[in-house]
Amino acid sequence: MPLVSVIMPVYNGEQFLAEAIESILTQTFADFEFIIVDDSSTDESAAIIHSYAKRDQRIRLIQHEKNLGMSSARNTGIAAATGEYLAAMDCDDISLPERLEKQVDCLRSHPRIGGVGAQRVTEDLAPIETIQLPNSNSLIVLAMIASGPAVIRASIMLRREHLAASGGYRPDIRTANDYELFLRLVWQTAIRYANVPDVLYLYRQHQSSSSHRLEDLRSLVVTESVRRALEVLWGEVPEDTFQRMNKLRPWIKLSVKERRRTRRDMHRLIESMIAANWVDQADRMILQQEINRRLEKTMPRLWQMFLHWRRHRLGF
Repeated sequence: MPLVSVIMPVYNGEQFLAEAIESILTQTFADFEFIIVDDSSTDESAAIIHSYAKRDQRIRLIQHEKNLGMSSARNTGIAAATGEYLAAMDCDDISLPERLEKQVDCLRSHPRIGGVGAQRVTEDLAPIETIQLPNSNSLIVLAMIASGPAVIRASIMLRREHLAASGGYRPDIRTANDYELFLRLVWQTAIRYANVPDVLYLYRQHQSSSSHRLEDLRSLVVTESVRRALEVLWGEVPEDTFQRMNKLRPWIKLSVKERRRTRRDMHRLIESMIAANWVDQADRMILQQEINRRLEKTMPRLWQMFLHWRRHRLGF
C-alpha cells in the first residue's frame, strides 16, 4: 500500500487539469496513489484523466454518475484511499515538487501532529500575493476561531485516523467545507495542526473559481462554524461576546471599554481551549501575546505607532 493517498475532485476542470495532474506526478516523493474523482464533468476532464492514467499506474479514476458536489467527491476519494496519510489537491492549482516530501517528513517527525498544511502563493499568470500562515498548532487554532481559515484547504495532509473519526466533509455545505471540517476536527479529535514554513502550493485565482462566486456564503459558514466551536467550549455563546470577537477579524477599531471586554473574552477562550486540550498549556504565553497583538490593531493609529515606538526604543 502507498504511504500517501492524494485526493483530487474534478468538475469541468479541463482548462488547468493537466498542470494540476503533472504537478503531483512530478513530486520528489513517489510513494503515493493519486485518486481523481470526476464529479460527472460535462467537458473533456475525464478524457484528460484517462490519458494520464494510461501512462502512470498510480492514478485511480473514480467517476460519479451524477454531479454530487465537491464535498461528496472528496468523501468518495477518502473512502477509496489506502494510504496512511491523505493529501488534498484542487484541479486548478499546482503543488510544488517538494510538497509531499516535506509534509510527510513533518508528520513522521512529529507524531502528535495530525494535519499539516503549507504556505501558498496566489497566482493569476504571475504571483499576486504570498499568504503567510501561522506554523504552530496553538496559533492555527486561535486564528481559526478569531480570524478565519489558517490552513490552506488543498495544501492539507491529514492522518487517516482523524478523518475516519470525523466522518469527513459535510455534503450539505457548498463552500468553506474545508474550514468547517478542520475546525470540527479540533473539537472532535483534539487534532494538532502545523504549517510547513515553505511555499509549497500555488493557488490559481481566476474568475470561475468558487472564491469569486460564493464569498457571502463562505463568510456565513465560517461564522456558524466558529459559533459551533464556542458552543462546544462554553455550552452557550453570549451574543455580545460573539459580536466582539467577530470585530477582531476585519480589525475594526474598538473603544477602550470594548477592547477591555474583548480582552476578557479572549483570555476566557485561551483557558477554555487549554482545558479542552485543543492547545497545549505550555503555549499560554504565546497565545496571550498574539491576543495583545490583535487587540493593538483595533486601537487608533496614533496609539499603535506609540506602542510600536515604545517596544523598539524602551523594550516593553
